[in-house]
Amino acid sequence: MIKDKVVVITGASSGIGLATAQLLASRGAKVVLGARREEKLAQITADIRAAGGNAVYRVTDVVNPDDSKALVQLAKDKFGRVDVMFLNAGLMPNAPMSALHTDEWNQMVDVNLKGVLNGIAAALPEFKAQQSGHFIATSSVAGLKAYPGGAVYGATKWAVRDLMEVLRMESAQQSSNIRTATIYPAAIKTELLRTITDADTAGAMQNTYDTYEISPRRVAQVVAFAIDMPEDTNVNEFTVGPTNQPW
Repeated sequence: MIKDKVVVITGASSGIGLATAQLLASRGAKVVLGARREEKLAQITADIRAAGGNAVYRVTDVVNPDDSKALVQLAKDKFGRVDVMFLNAGLMPNAPMSALHTDEWNQMVDVNLKGVLNGIAAALPEFKAQQSGHFIATSSVAGLKAYPGGAVYGATKWAVRDLMEVLRMESAQQSSNIRTATIYPAAIKTELLRTITDADTAGAMQNTYDTYEISPRRVAQVVAFAIDMPEDTNVNEFTVGPTNQPW
């Protein structure tokens, strides 16, 4: 059941995070939104409330462990608990390795990998204490297959795939009733392409997305499906993308 579940969402100010917040709130979830852009968070929260939903927000940089802890604490303070942690914040400044965009490499590691770890560290003690909980993470098809220009981005997304699977296994061994789901989106209409500074890579990616991209609401529907499964059932991996994209 989605109704009345408390769902924390990072990267909630646009794209998949925004679409998921809107969809889950419309189905009765209490959503706790985190992202860096306060103006957008405030507007999204106001819109959800105006539509009859239940939402709060906190400005959150997932690179900072204390921000993730504070976001989880907000959920507890406002709604008494946290049921789902959707680890969705991410960057994709793709470029050939030879371009040596090392600052961007570090940004991707910090946000795409360490940001997920920070979110897990913030919510895991709560989930273990209440003997229930659900981690959902946005990886990428780049976490399933390699492609030129996506070495570091793909490396972070492969890492998310591994850590989420181990988290699932360890949670089962410990009988903690914690579920996990990892989502591997292909061409979804989000702001990811805006983070690409390499001109050639940006042009090629833009052509692909212009040809194939689908709404982030499609991924939100997958998140809702995962949450709505019975508590004794874990569907831990979803690959989702346009029907006509040969990813």
